[in-house]
Amino acid sequence: MSSQKLIEKIRRKDAVIGIVGLGYVGLPLVLRFAELGFRVLGFDIAADKIEMINDGRSPIEHISHDRLKAAVASGFEATSDFSRAGEADTLILCVPTPLNKYREPDLSFVVNTVESLLPHIRAGQLMSLESTTYPGTTVEELAPRIESRGFTIGEDYFLVYSPEREDPGNPDFTTHTIPKVCGGYTSACLDAGVALYGSVIDRIVPVSSTQVAELTKLLENIHRAVN
Repeated sequence: MSSQKLIEKIRRKDAVIGIVGLGYVGLPLVLRFAELGFRVLGFDIAADKIEMINDGRSPIEHISHDRLKAAVASGFEATSDFSRAGEADTLILCVPTPLNKYREPDLSFVVNTVESLLPHIRAGQLMSLESTTYPGTTVEELAPRIESRGFTIGEDYFLVYSPEREDPGNPDFTTHTIPKVCGGYTSACLDAGVALYGSVIDRIVPVSSTQVAELTKLLENIHRAVN
């Protein structure tokens, strides 16, 4: 499937949106896509969280039960069955990247998530990493794994990095009003990523590569920390 076919599917809202990691980053994104008419499939490894969400009970304080119930009623489903990843047209990875005891980034959540998805990904999908990480992660960790399945990124599989920019509990800024940076592995990947996020977020800021997008997140976090 070309990027154009995927873009058209997104524009028609026929694309199934897969979101991996249903925490304070992934769940607001689920709700935004669901509220705009997309079918959303959420993945998480925590069985108790999956049960809560499918019952319409929010595990996150600033997300109301009513919003979650409405998403479930519109077709949103949470699952821990990663073999269903092939049902999704896009896979957005919203998993944590904590620091280890040496103050180095712990990529185990990202790598383990990709490894869990890998046997089930298919041609024509878009994978987007949102986790905060160092420049080069998408190219060095995700791309080779996708290519190991025989896909050519930019032709039959698409890969972007678009850092999460949630400000939990801030009533002045919501998921769709915070500008979203997106960098693609290739120009076709970027086009698909901009179409995906542009369908639910007011302003998209395309950048020249995944490495640039990764660096913008670090600069933003440094700026916040210093201030």
